[in-house]
Amino acid sequence: MNTPHPTHHDPPTDEVALPEPVRARLEHTTHGVLVDTRALAQVRERFDTEQAHVLGRYLANAQSPNTLRAYRTDWTSFTAWCLAEQRQSLPADPVDVAVYLAACAHTRTPDDTAWALAPSSIERRAAAIAAVHGAHGLESPTRAEVVRMTLRGIRRTRDTRPRRKDPVVLATLEALLAVRPHPGHPQGVARRRDTLLLLTGFAGALRRTELASLTFDDLTVRTDASTGAPALVVRLGATKTDQEDRYGQVVALPRGRHRHTCPVCALADWSHLLQAHLQGGTQAVRELLAQPQANTPLTHLCQDWNGTDLRDGSRRPLLPTVDQHGHIGARAMSGRAVGELVKRYARRAGLNPDDFGGHSLRSGFATQAALGGASDREIMRQGRWTNPRTVHDYIRTANPLEDNAVTRLGL
Repeated sequence: MNTPHPTHHDPPTDEVALPEPVRARLEHTTHGVLVDTRALAQVRERFDTEQAHVLGRYLANAQSPNTLRAYRTDWTSFTAWCLAEQRQSLPADPVDVAVYLAACAHTRTPDDTAWALAPSSIERRAAAIAAVHGAHGLESPTRAEVVRMTLRGIRRTRDTRPRRKDPVVLATLEALLAVRPHPGHPQGVARRRDTLLLLTGFAGALRRTELASLTFDDLTVRTDASTGAPALVVRLGATKTDQEDRYGQVVALPRGRHRHTCPVCALADWSHLLQAHLQGGTQAVRELLAQPQANTPLTHLCQDWNGTDLRDGSRRPLLPTVDQHGHIGARAMSGRAVGELVKRYARRAGLNPDDFGGHSLRSGFATQAALGGASDREIMRQGRWTNPRTVHDYIRTANPLEDNAVTRLGL
């Protein structure tokens, strides 16, 4: 293989659309990039097709869906670059990979106002290349010194702290809730779902993907022994920090102090609407939203509420898609849609939507809890953080003078 030389061809990015025939061919050939098809062929020869199918299913589920989706996109980009540069993608030459990563780091946005890819995104592309090689029993080219030095140079050259999204603290949450759609039909459908999303994401310190993947089967209504009020226990299943669901992570959501900020009331509201939809369709939903009690902001609906029949083992999405006509979809919202929803509400509230995103709810919990005097141990428990430094960052954001010697200078 000839030694590659730098070229002026930019690597494909998510923002640059490939020609449809090229993209279709790449996606068709890379849908199982993390599964060694040759190994499965050997299983078919030594055993049978059914056993190969069973093995393939478990191999395909070794990574989370989000990781697989990202790796497939990254591998498609690398494969397209190799086609354009007449290079071999599998197995790839380490120098080719280094040139590709350098080209990624040097690519600008179409308007030439910023870099197209963050260093973390470039490192993920290198990880995807390594994962595909590993899945096919090949030595990863990313272990070569030329690739490692290239990544190190990219990090040092682009050494800027990633800009964090602003946290949705309690005052911000109130502002978002104040600009919800009208409670009548059809806007009232999205209003109830969005209320549950915002309150659950905030009180549960949930990541956007955790919110999107929740089902009714994951929620249990229990009685708070100390107050006698209902509370929600949410089982999260596989998460970013527990991808194999070994620890059975749960978060507890108590009844809110006020009706409009109570996550249990929000779940009761949303459950009633979905049950009406299942029993009588759009007309039943329209009638429910027209009832006066649907607009009563003071009385807690959850006081004598024992849960919902929607928790029936069917894995019904807790937060399904809802269109502008109030039609409820069968599939769940995506994690990206959760982030876009937070941005949309921020814009309605007169805030800069670029300052907010799906992580704003999770970081808002930590920041608000720190403002309320919660200890880092308490914050870590609800947020499932394992590194105290992460929580300390939120505490410093909430009150930079807390436990700070500067207050003792006598100025």
